[in-house]
Amino acid sequence: MRRIKFKGYGVVLPKNTVSFKEHIRYRISEGETQLQLAVAACEKALKNSNISINDIDCIVSASAVGVQPIPCMAALIHEKIAKGTSIPALDINTTCTSFITALDTMSYLLEAGRYKRVLIVSCDVASSALNPNQKESFQLFSDGAVAFVVEKSDEEVGIIDSTLKTWSEGAHSTEIRGGLSNFHPKYYSENTKEEYMFDMAGKSILALCIKEIPKMFKEFLENNKMKVSDIDMVVPHQASVAMPIVMQKLGVAKGKFIDEVKEFGNMVSASVPMTLAHGLEQQKIKNGDIILLTGTAAGLTTNMMLIKI
Repeated sequence: MRRIKFKGYGVVLPKNTVSFKEHIRYRISEGETQLQLAVAACEKALKNSNISINDIDCIVSASAVGVQPIPCMAALIHEKIAKGTSIPALDINTTCTSFITALDTMSYLLEAGRYKRVLIVSCDVASSALNPNQKESFQLFSDGAVAFVVEKSDEEVGIIDSTLKTWSEGAHSTEIRGGLSNFHPKYYSENTKEEYMFDMAGKSILALCIKEIPKMFKEFLENNKMKVSDIDMVVPHQASVAMPIVMQKLGVAKGKFIDEVKEFGNMVSASVPMTLAHGLEQQKIKNGDIILLTGTAAGLTTNMMLIKI
Protein backbone atom coordinates (compact mmCIF):
# COMPACT_ATOMS: atom_id res chain seq x y z
CA MET A 1 0.00 0.00 0.00
CA ARG A 2 1.22 3.50 -0.89
CA ARG A 3 0.20 5.34 2.25
CA ILE A 4 -1.32 8.67 1.27
CA LYS A 5 -4.47 10.57 2.20
CA PHE A 6 -6.59 13.46 0.98
CA LYS A 7 -6.16 16.48 3.23
CA GLY A 8 -8.69 18.66 1.42
CA TYR A 9 -10.19 19.60 -1.90
CA GLY A 10 -11.72 22.51 -3.77
CA VAL A 11 -14.43 22.44 -6.45
CA VAL A 12 -15.20 25.34 -8.79
CA LEU A 13 -17.93 25.45 -11.45
CA PRO A 14 -18.69 28.14 -14.05
CA LYS A 15 -21.58 30.47 -13.28
CA ASN A 16 -23.39 29.67 -16.50
CA THR A 17 -25.44 26.50 -17.13
CA VAL A 18 -27.31 25.19 -20.14
CA SER A 19 -29.94 22.46 -20.20
CA PHE A 20 -30.60 19.69 -22.70
CA LYS A 21 -33.96 18.29 -21.63
CA GLU A 22 -33.34 17.15 -18.03
CA HIS A 23 -29.53 17.26 -18.34
CA ILE A 24 -27.57 20.22 -16.92
CA ARG A 25 -24.21 21.32 -18.33
CA TYR A 26 -21.78 23.93 -16.98
CA ARG A 27 -20.18 26.23 -19.53
CA ILE A 28 -17.79 29.16 -19.10
CA SER A 29 -19.08 32.51 -20.27
CA GLU A 30 -17.65 35.93 -21.08
CA GLY A 31 -15.05 36.91 -18.48
CA GLU A 32 -14.32 33.36 -17.26
CA THR A 33 -11.18 31.46 -18.27
CA GLN A 34 -9.74 28.01 -17.74
CA LEU A 35 -6.81 29.42 -15.76
CA GLN A 36 -9.16 31.35 -13.47
CA LEU A 37 -11.14 28.19 -12.70
CA ALA A 38 -7.97 26.17 -11.99
CA VAL A 39 -6.51 28.85 -9.71
CA ALA A 40 -9.80 29.24 -7.81
CA ALA A 41 -9.98 25.46 -7.23
CA CYS A 42 -6.39 25.45 -5.91
CA GLU A 43 -7.09 28.35 -3.56
CA LYS A 44 -10.23 26.67 -2.28
CA ALA A 45 -8.40 23.35 -1.72
CA LEU A 46 -5.66 25.11 0.27
CA LYS A 47 -8.23 26.98 2.37
CA ASN A 48 -10.26 23.83 3.05
CA SER A 49 -7.03 22.05 4.07
CA ASN A 50 -6.12 24.88 6.47
CA ILE A 51 -2.70 25.32 4.88
CA SER A 52 -0.93 27.86 2.66
CA ILE A 53 0.89 27.38 -0.63
CA ASN A 54 4.17 27.29 1.34
CA ASP A 55 3.04 23.95 2.78
CA ILE A 56 2.93 22.42 -0.72
CA ASP A 57 6.00 20.62 -2.13
CA CYS A 58 4.82 20.23 -5.72
CA ILE A 59 2.05 21.62 -7.96
CA VAL A 60 0.66 19.23 -10.57
CA SER A 61 -1.73 20.22 -13.34
CA ALA A 62 -3.59 17.11 -14.48
CA SER A 63 -5.72 18.51 -17.29
CA ALA A 64 -6.52 17.17 -20.73
CA VAL A 65 -6.01 20.45 -22.59
CA GLY A 66 -3.77 23.20 -21.24
CA VAL A 67 -4.04 26.95 -21.49
CA GLN A 68 -1.28 27.11 -24.10
CA PRO A 69 1.37 24.73 -25.54
CA ILE A 70 4.30 26.32 -23.64
CA PRO A 71 4.91 26.70 -20.71
CA CYS A 72 3.13 23.86 -18.97
CA MET A 73 -0.19 24.77 -17.38
CA ALA A 74 1.21 24.09 -13.89
CA ALA A 75 3.74 26.89 -14.37
CA LEU A 76 0.93 29.34 -15.23
CA ILE A 77 -0.98 28.23 -12.13
CA HIS A 78 2.25 28.62 -10.12
CA GLU A 79 2.50 32.22 -11.31
CA LYS A 80 -0.92 32.96 -9.80
CA ILE A 81 -0.62 31.12 -6.48
CA ALA A 82 3.09 30.57 -5.80
CA LYS A 83 5.04 33.32 -7.57
CA GLY A 84 8.25 34.12 -5.70
CA THR A 85 8.67 30.52 -4.54
CA SER A 86 10.59 27.70 -6.23
CA ILE A 87 7.93 25.01 -5.68
CA PRO A 88 8.24 22.57 -8.62
CA ALA A 89 5.35 22.58 -11.08
CA LEU A 90 4.61 20.00 -13.77
CA ASP A 91 1.85 18.67 -16.02
CA ILE A 92 0.67 15.04 -16.18
CA ASN A 93 -1.74 14.21 -18.98
CA THR A 94 -3.76 11.15 -19.97
CA THR A 95 -6.69 13.37 -21.06
CA CYS A 96 -9.87 12.36 -19.19
CA THR A 97 -8.05 10.20 -16.62
CA SER A 98 -5.25 12.69 -15.92
CA PHE A 99 -6.21 13.02 -12.23
CA ILE A 100 -5.91 9.26 -11.63
CA THR A 101 -2.59 9.12 -13.49
CA ALA A 102 -1.26 12.11 -11.55
CA LEU A 103 -2.37 10.64 -8.22
CA ASP A 104 -0.77 7.33 -9.19
CA THR A 105 2.53 8.93 -10.21
CA MET A 106 2.82 11.34 -7.29
CA SER A 107 1.93 8.66 -4.73
CA TYR A 108 5.27 6.96 -5.42
CA LEU A 109 7.13 10.23 -4.77
CA LEU A 110 5.15 10.79 -1.58
CA GLU A 111 5.77 7.23 -0.42
CA ALA A 112 9.50 7.58 -1.16
CA GLY A 113 9.68 10.79 0.87
CA ARG A 114 10.58 13.05 -2.05
CA TYR A 115 7.52 15.15 -1.20
CA LYS A 116 5.29 15.36 1.88
CA ARG A 117 2.34 17.18 0.35
CA VAL A 118 1.29 17.86 -3.26
CA LEU A 119 -1.46 19.88 -4.92
CA ILE A 120 -3.13 18.21 -7.91
CA VAL A 121 -5.56 20.25 -10.01
CA SER A 122 -7.67 19.12 -12.95
CA CYS A 123 -9.47 21.70 -15.05
CA ASP A 124 -10.96 21.62 -18.52
CA VAL A 125 -13.24 23.88 -20.52
CA ALA A 126 -14.41 21.44 -23.18
CA SER A 127 -17.11 23.84 -24.32
CA SER A 128 -14.42 25.94 -26.03
CA ALA A 129 -13.81 23.20 -28.60
CA LEU A 130 -17.21 21.55 -29.01
CA ASN A 131 -18.74 21.19 -32.44
CA PRO A 132 -22.43 22.26 -32.40
CA ASN A 133 -23.01 19.99 -35.40
CA GLN A 134 -22.02 16.93 -33.35
CA LYS A 135 -25.02 16.66 -31.04
CA GLU A 136 -23.74 13.66 -29.06
CA SER A 137 -20.67 15.44 -27.73
CA PHE A 138 -22.11 18.98 -27.74
CA GLN A 139 -24.80 17.96 -25.25
CA LEU A 140 -22.51 15.82 -23.06
CA PHE A 141 -19.59 17.96 -21.94
CA SER A 142 -19.27 20.46 -19.09
CA ASP A 143 -16.55 22.78 -17.78
CA GLY A 144 -15.14 22.67 -14.27
CA ALA A 145 -12.10 22.55 -11.99
CA VAL A 146 -11.17 20.43 -8.98
CA ALA A 147 -8.03 20.48 -6.82
CA PHE A 148 -6.95 17.99 -4.15
CA VAL A 149 -4.23 18.32 -1.52
CA VAL A 150 -2.64 14.89 -1.14
CA GLU A 151 -0.16 14.07 1.61
CA LYS A 152 1.94 11.21 2.92
CA SER A 153 0.27 9.30 5.76
CA ASP A 154 1.42 7.10 8.65
CA GLU A 155 -1.99 5.40 8.78
CA GLU A 156 -3.00 2.23 6.97
CA VAL A 157 -4.76 4.16 4.22
CA GLY A 158 -3.86 4.93 0.63
CA ILE A 159 -3.45 3.28 -2.74
CA ILE A 160 -3.79 -0.49 -2.64
CA ASP A 161 -2.98 -0.91 -6.33
CA SER A 162 -3.39 0.77 -9.69
CA THR A 163 -3.17 -0.08 -13.36
CA LEU A 164 -3.28 1.67 -16.72
CA LYS A 165 -3.77 0.18 -20.18
CA THR A 166 -3.96 1.72 -23.65
CA TRP A 167 -5.63 0.24 -26.72
CA SER A 168 -4.56 2.48 -29.62
CA GLU A 169 -7.25 0.97 -31.87
CA GLY A 170 -9.26 3.78 -30.31
CA ALA A 171 -6.65 6.51 -30.82
CA HIS A 172 -8.72 8.32 -33.44
CA SER A 173 -12.14 7.76 -31.93
CA THR A 174 -11.73 10.76 -29.63
CA GLU A 175 -9.53 13.59 -30.85
CA ILE A 176 -8.86 17.20 -31.71
CA ARG A 177 -6.63 17.07 -34.76
CA GLY A 178 -5.80 20.74 -35.25
CA GLY A 179 -3.83 23.24 -33.23
CA LEU A 180 -0.33 21.80 -32.91
CA SER A 181 2.25 20.33 -35.31
CA ASN A 182 -0.04 17.68 -36.83
CA PHE A 183 -2.44 20.29 -38.19
CA HIS A 184 -0.78 23.66 -37.70
CA PRO A 185 -2.88 26.75 -36.81
CA LYS A 186 -1.79 28.35 -40.10
CA TYR A 187 -4.13 25.93 -41.89
CA TYR A 188 -7.20 27.16 -40.01
CA SER A 189 -10.01 28.39 -42.25
CA GLU A 190 -13.76 28.22 -42.52
CA ASN A 191 -13.33 24.99 -44.49
CA THR A 192 -10.97 23.37 -41.95
CA LYS A 193 -12.40 24.68 -38.66
CA GLU A 194 -13.89 21.34 -37.65
CA GLU A 195 -10.34 19.91 -37.53
CA TYR A 196 -9.81 22.22 -34.55
CA MET A 197 -12.97 21.05 -32.76
CA PHE A 198 -13.56 18.01 -30.58
CA ASP A 199 -14.51 14.89 -32.55
CA MET A 200 -15.90 11.74 -30.92
CA ALA A 201 -17.17 8.44 -32.28
CA GLY A 202 -19.17 7.38 -29.22
CA LYS A 203 -20.42 4.01 -30.46
CA SER A 204 -16.91 2.95 -31.49
CA ILE A 205 -15.50 3.87 -28.07
CA LEU A 206 -18.29 2.08 -26.21
CA ALA A 207 -17.75 -1.09 -28.26
CA LEU A 208 -14.02 -1.09 -27.46
CA CYS A 209 -14.70 -0.41 -23.77
CA ILE A 210 -17.18 -3.29 -23.49
CA LYS A 211 -14.71 -5.59 -25.23
CA GLU A 212 -11.60 -4.77 -23.17
CA ILE A 213 -12.50 -3.24 -19.80
CA PRO A 214 -14.31 -6.24 -18.19
CA LYS A 215 -11.22 -8.39 -18.84
CA MET A 216 -8.96 -5.69 -17.41
CA PHE A 217 -11.17 -5.34 -14.32
CA LYS A 218 -11.30 -9.10 -13.68
CA GLU A 219 -7.51 -9.36 -13.95
CA PHE A 220 -7.02 -6.32 -11.68
CA LEU A 221 -9.23 -7.77 -8.94
CA GLU A 222 -7.63 -11.22 -9.21
CA ASN A 223 -4.15 -9.71 -8.88
CA ASN A 224 -5.29 -8.13 -5.62
CA LYS A 225 -7.17 -11.23 -4.43
CA MET A 226 -10.37 -9.20 -4.29
CA LYS A 227 -13.97 -9.51 -5.45
CA VAL A 228 -16.35 -6.81 -6.68
CA SER A 229 -18.19 -7.08 -3.36
CA ASP A 230 -15.01 -5.93 -1.53
CA ILE A 231 -15.35 -2.49 -3.13
CA ASP A 232 -17.55 -0.10 -1.15
CA MET A 233 -17.97 2.48 -3.92
CA VAL A 234 -16.88 2.92 -7.54
CA VAL A 235 -15.99 6.47 -8.59
CA PRO A 236 -16.12 6.42 -12.40
CA HIS A 237 -15.32 8.99 -15.03
CA GLN A 238 -18.71 10.36 -16.11
CA ALA A 239 -17.94 9.45 -19.71
CA SER A 240 -21.47 9.30 -21.09
CA VAL A 241 -25.06 8.25 -20.43
CA ALA A 242 -23.87 4.71 -21.29
CA MET A 243 -21.74 4.53 -18.14
CA PRO A 244 -24.26 2.34 -16.25
CA ILE A 245 -24.01 -0.21 -19.08
CA VAL A 246 -20.26 -0.49 -18.53
CA MET A 247 -20.77 -0.76 -14.76
CA GLN A 248 -23.24 -3.59 -15.35
CA LYS A 249 -20.68 -5.38 -17.53
CA LEU A 250 -18.20 -5.11 -14.64
CA GLY A 251 -20.72 -6.59 -12.22
CA VAL A 252 -21.03 -3.39 -10.18
CA ALA A 253 -24.51 -3.14 -8.73
CA LYS A 254 -26.66 -0.01 -8.91
CA GLY A 255 -26.01 2.07 -5.81
CA LYS A 256 -22.39 0.95 -5.71
CA PHE A 257 -21.22 3.52 -8.24
CA ILE A 258 -21.73 7.28 -8.47
CA ASP A 259 -23.63 8.45 -11.56
CA GLU A 260 -23.72 12.23 -12.06
CA VAL A 261 -23.93 12.45 -15.84
CA LYS A 262 -27.39 14.01 -15.71
CA GLU A 263 -26.41 16.70 -13.19
CA PHE A 264 -22.88 17.54 -14.36
CA GLY A 265 -22.04 15.80 -17.63
CA ASN A 266 -18.54 14.83 -18.71
CA MET A 267 -16.01 17.30 -17.28
CA VAL A 268 -13.03 15.64 -18.98
CA SER A 269 -10.06 15.60 -16.54
CA ALA A 270 -12.17 17.21 -13.79
CA SER A 271 -14.76 14.43 -14.02
CA VAL A 272 -13.19 11.82 -11.70
CA PRO A 273 -12.00 14.24 -8.99
CA MET A 274 -15.35 16.07 -9.15
CA THR A 275 -17.21 12.80 -8.58
CA LEU A 276 -14.78 11.87 -5.80
CA ALA A 277 -15.27 15.25 -4.09
CA HIS A 278 -19.05 14.91 -4.28
CA GLY A 279 -18.84 11.36 -2.91
CA LEU A 280 -16.84 12.54 0.09
CA GLU A 281 -19.03 15.61 0.60
CA GLN A 282 -22.27 13.62 0.49
CA GLN A 283 -20.78 10.82 2.63
CA LYS A 284 -21.30 8.23 -0.05
CA ILE A 285 -17.61 7.56 0.69
CA LYS A 286 -16.60 7.20 4.35
CA ASN A 287 -13.42 6.65 6.32
CA GLY A 288 -12.31 3.03 6.04
CA ASP A 289 -14.05 2.48 2.68
CA ILE A 290 -12.29 0.82 -0.21
CA ILE A 291 -13.09 2.72 -3.39
CA LEU A 292 -12.25 2.25 -7.06
CA LEU A 293 -11.34 5.23 -9.21
CA THR A 294 -11.73 4.32 -12.85
CA GLY A 295 -12.15 5.95 -16.21
CA THR A 296 -11.54 5.87 -19.91
CA ALA A 297 -9.65 8.50 -21.86
CA ALA A 298 -8.69 9.33 -25.42
CA GLY A 299 -6.13 6.85 -26.60
CA LEU A 300 -8.10 4.63 -25.73
CA THR A 301 -6.59 4.63 -22.24
CA THR A 302 -8.19 3.13 -19.13
CA ASN A 303 -7.15 3.63 -15.50
CA MET A 304 -8.16 1.69 -12.40
CA MET A 305 -7.07 2.49 -8.85
CA LEU A 306 -8.04 0.89 -5.56
CA ILE A 307 -7.84 3.22 -2.55
CA LYS A 308 -8.56 2.70 1.13
CA ILE A 309 -9.89 6.02 2.47
